[in-house]
Amino acid sequence: MQRLARNVSLAALIAASGLACAPTAGLAADALLSGSVTSAAGEKLGGITVSAKAEGGTITTTVFTDDSGVYVFPPLPAGKYRVWAQALTFATAKGEVDLAANRKQDFKLDGLKDFFRQLPGDLVVAALPDRTPEDARLRAIVRNDCTGCHTPSYTLQHRFDEQGWNRIIDLMKHVNVSGIYQGEDKINGMLEHNQKELAAYLARARGPGESSVDIKLRPRPSGESARVVFREYDVPLQEDAGLPSKYPLNDGSDWSQGTPSRIGSLVHDAFPDLDGNLWFTSNVPNRKMSIGKIDARTGAVEFMRVNGQNGFAGNTHGMTRDPSGVIWFNVNTGRGSLGKVDPKTNQIEVFVPPAGMQPTGGATTVDWDGKGQIWASSPEGALRFDPATQKFTEFKSLTYKTANGTGVTYGAAGDRDGNGWWAEMTIDTIGKGDTTTGKSLELKLPRVAIEKDQMSDEHRAFYEKFAPPDFNAPVPWNQGPRRMGADKNADVLWVGNSWGLSLARVDTHTMETSFVPLPGPGVMQPYHVAVDGGHNAWLNIWTSDVILKYDPAGKTWTTFDLPTRGTEARYISLLEKDGKTQVVLPYSRTSKVAVMTFRDAAEIAAAKARAGQ
Repeated sequence: MQRLARNVSLAALIAASGLACAPTAGLAADALLSGSVTSAAGEKLGGITVSAKAEGGTITTTVFTDDSGVYVFPPLPAGKYRVWAQALTFATAKGEVDLAANRKQDFKLDGLKDFFRQLPGDLVVAALPDRTPEDARLRAIVRNDCTGCHTPSYTLQHRFDEQGWNRIIDLMKHVNVSGIYQGEDKINGMLEHNQKELAAYLARARGPGESSVDIKLRPRPSGESARVVFREYDVPLQEDAGLPSKYPLNDGSDWSQGTPSRIGSLVHDAFPDLDGNLWFTSNVPNRKMSIGKIDARTGAVEFMRVNGQNGFAGNTHGMTRDPSGVIWFNVNTGRGSLGKVDPKTNQIEVFVPPAGMQPTGGATTVDWDGKGQIWASSPEGALRFDPATQKFTEFKSLTYKTANGTGVTYGAAGDRDGNGWWAEMTIDTIGKGDTTTGKSLELKLPRVAIEKDQMSDEHRAFYEKFAPPDFNAPVPWNQGPRRMGADKNADVLWVGNSWGLSLARVDTHTMETSFVPLPGPGVMQPYHVAVDGGHNAWLNIWTSDVILKYDPAGKTWTTFDLPTRGTEARYISLLEKDGKTQVVLPYSRTSKVAVMTFRDAAEIAAAKARAGQ
């Protein structure tokens, strides 16, 4: 077995990266910013998103108003702040406060006639017409085949006539998930087959004339979802991309500006270490960084580099933290490898799979199992790494190439018994690496049910024979198992079905599978699942701006609204420590990493009393 180790000193890392940013605010925190939010008519508004950002700072803190329209922040460092309040159907209200002189900021929100640009992706798709079988079929194609590389709110916030939508589809069918033009030999056949009908459908819904959309809104946050606090940390944009600014000019924080472009964002996966600092990966080719670290107190960002090829940093994608606190990630040094970093020392080591074995690769996910082993996706299955012996074991998919696509691995997970699991998204198959026998097993997910009268025989025949050019061109009955999470305290694997709009529950012993539909009114497309110590499954919805929590005991869902529009999160991770939980979400489109924490009713009541509310 080959082994490549690099010990990178902190000084060397700082010198190589130029330290992306420095502390932006003092650490003293004794000011409680509070206020109330009403409509222009004086109605008290609950569930309003209220955000504050220090002048020159890189951390945005967000809270929500209670049922009486009152909000109170946790203690903030003294200084001058921009403060803004917003909600769907209202114009963004803005203010400025100096906490040394004033700790109250009230807002009045004016209503908006046209608020479509404010909508998150799930509500955008839900608004598209589906009253006829043909419209329902076309909406499903928009949902599944027009969102391979972006949230639907990015494109559909604009209006085009039929010719304009034809041009958009022409571009989409030639570009892959990384935004690379594929030429004529890798056209997305799903879009090409349906292009004429799609262009006409989209022109009816989002054309220059009268729109056929039917907007459905979910209730604003209340109860638990209104008691959370978000801290969003800005991550500098790719330095060598020639961009006009260090951070996005539109970072999604003002919903009225719509969903921003993703250009320059380096963030992919993110994980907190045991001290609460944040680590993140980058799948964007660049010369500065492979992984990054954010100081959770100050927002300072450090970039750390592992050498890749041709002068580039090694790309990274998946990340996890093992029970001892070590951070693991995949990295491409010219061959897909596994990296580890000690958060205490910032010391990086890289382990390369031996020749003749698959590398880590594809849309790699990294996880740990209950026996202390590390699992990583490989193109045709998964690899298990033993940190004690530094040896890799390979598990290959039983089914890989099929007439309807290639089963490139997407998500991976390790269960508490030491077995590994991986998803072949295109062919709706879950693989299992049984470490007792050393063999691979597989589970085939059933098709999404489609009634005969919802699809013509001509379309059905085309879909039956369709072979996608990559893993982002599904047919209407694909489930699309993406990334998964194993309950380390139970024999359960949870899988997010991105096209089936469901959460699959797999018994890790029997492989018995059941499905839980995601809640409405939006069209929710899950991406990854993280499971906490209480068996709750946490999901990021990459085509929306929400976090979902599923309680399997009560069979209930809780929806948490994110403060940023166009987040496009591809991962979710947790820190459970001292009886408290932090939920971490990387914003792939808007170059931020967010941390959601919780306050109970008594804590908020005490803060309101201190603030004089």
